[in-house]
Amino acid sequence: MLDEVLASVEAKKPIVLATELSSGEQRLLRPGEGTDDAERAHVTGALRRDQPVTSAEDSGARWFYQPFNPPLRMILVGAVHIAQPLSAMAALAGYEVTIVDPRSAFAAAERFPGVTLNLSWPDEALEALDLDARSAVVTLTHDPKLDDPALTAALRSDAFFIGCLGSKKTHATRRKRLAKAGFSDEKLDRMKGPVGLPIGSRSPAEIAVSVLAQVTESLRKP
Repeated sequence: MLDEVLASVEAKKPIVLATELSSGEQRLLRPGEGTDDAERAHVTGALRRDQPVTSAEDSGARWFYQPFNPPLRMILVGAVHIAQPLSAMAALAGYEVTIVDPRSAFAAAERFPGVTLNLSWPDEALEALDLDARSAVVTLTHDPKLDDPALTAALRSDAFFIGCLGSKKTHATRRKRLAKAGFSDEKLDRMKGPVGLPIGSRSPAEIAVSVLAQVTESLRKP
């Protein structure tokens, strides 16, 4: 059982160890698995909150659900000013941060000390990163040549959050371009644009706060 948990962690696949508290019986459950709707809800809740869940006493046998999640990742497309505070804040919040930008003058180590930089073209970078349900993608460049390839890859992935910097007008134009590329309205609705909660942000740091808050809301909100 331990080997199976470790294999899931290595493969970046979520898994839950369920333990019956009186007998010590144990089972491994993956997202969507469980003996009934109540147990499936416990599995989903434990994975979403990154916290153990215990079933209620009135449910008969009491089970303890311990989640083992892949690491959270945030991929920022565009080594722009906002990426500097956002990458630092996201790292503090527990994300593995990667900044994708083929422009080496922007994606320079001295501008982003300690942050993983990927100088590949965005679609190639995101495909190689193998986005999963613990991945967030935020495009920051305002340049369709960079943002659109990244969004195309993100929309085809299981990323739990996709956000785009830019005005409402810019986002409407972006949706039209991606719709012409074959994405349905349902798919396009996954994109948060303009990205960030509406808190009146102005400076790069304030915008970073609003973006991270919206990512957190998407991750934790039931």
